[in-house]
Amino acid sequence: MTDPYRVGLDILAQTGAGQDKQRNRVAEVAPDFVRLAVGFTYGEILSRPGLDLKLREFAAIAAHAALRSGPALLRAHVSAGLHLGWTKSEIIEVLIQAAPHAGIPAALQALSDCHDLLVETDPHCSACKSDDSSMGQE
Repeated sequence: MTDPYRVGLDILAQTGAGQDKQRNRVAEVAPDFVRLAVGFTYGEILSRPGLDLKLREFAAIAAHAALRSGPALLRAHVSAGLHLGWTKSEIIEVLIQAAPHAGIPAALQALSDCHDLLVETDPHCSACKSDDSSMGQE
């Protein structure tokens, strides 16, 4: 039988994530919880057949944006998506597409939270250009 925790660690490594500060801190006080969380989330769910890891990260980005689960989780999945080959403009577009389903404020927050990860220097990327002068005005 395959250990879901070990499979989960392998999936995390594939996304470029590996161990992180939050999991390490939690492991100091609740190591069994971290083992269960990594084993279930990454070792059992993200390792399932049917979709490749790249598409699974796209789903995670949209879900974390919609749920407003916090910048750390969203940024981790955006970083993983970039690591797995999504372009910045594709991730920006999925966050824009989340807006009618999750709400404009959720999409704005997600784009703001990941701004530094999504800034594009390619002058041909029209979806990546932003005008900060209009931000914050309601």
